[in-house]
Amino acid sequence: MKPLDYNTGKIPNWCPGCGNFAIWNSIKKALANLEIEPNKLALVSGIGCSGKMVNYVRSYALHALHGRTLPIATGIKLANQGMTVLVNGGDGDGYGMGLGHLIHAIRRNINVTYIVHHNKVYGLTTGQAAPTAFEGTISKSTPFGVVDAQINPLVLAMAAGATFVARGYSGESEHLTDLIMQGIGHKGFALIDVFQPCVTFGGDYKYEYYDQRVTKMTEIPSPDEAIRLATDQEKLSLGIYSRYKRPPYEDRHPEISKKVEMKDVSKLISSFV
Repeated sequence: MKPLDYNTGKIPNWCPGCGNFAIWNSIKKALANLEIEPNKLALVSGIGCSGKMVNYVRSYALHALHGRTLPIATGIKLANQGMTVLVNGGDGDGYGMGLGHLIHAIRRNINVTYIVHHNKVYGLTTGQAAPTAFEGTISKSTPFGVVDAQINPLVLAMAAGATFVARGYSGESEHLTDLIMQGIGHKGFALIDVFQPCVTFGGDYKYEYYDQRVTKMTEIPSPDEAIRLATDQEKLSLGIYSRYKRPPYEDRHPEISKKVEMKDVSKLISSFV
């Protein structure tokens, strides 16, 4: 398989320079390196610019309601465990409306990979503050500045017991490709939080901001060091923050761990045509 084999023929309509282009390429490279056939791949995306990813990667795909990617991804994985399930969502989608679903996916340790596009804004709706925005951020929804505390997804995920927690950056495409490969290869729930600059509505948090601050970790830190690095706002460390083994949800339920018997439903479908 080659990255181009995952193209759908549709031309992405993200803003020129958008970090989503790099995430798109990293996803395709990771899938090609792992030789995952498109008919063995399911993509679920939420609402927002990141939600368009399902249009541009050849696979089974479902565009979910806002914040509802993980329940759908859970259903897909439990119904057909032979599928590789990849989820894309924005930080508003995943850490706002979908935050409760994230916690439960973590505690269940569902065997899916969740890529969150982190840019501190709701880009598709033209720049309202996301839950990852810093206090004081001026936006269309917060003209007097954000007063809510900022959500730190890495700390939240580690505290909830996520078995794979990583941070990537769309400006480091090859590094991100490797993180996605490792996330897919991990047996259990994998969260990959990706700094993805919004070049149109991102305010101060564009490529220049991240390029001056990102650094790559060479090894997985201890739990205490991981928390320290995750809360450092000036030195933004990329890499795997936490990874450990815990049986995924489907392995702990014998009634769903059996191979699904595939049935021919073509006659049923034709009856509605």
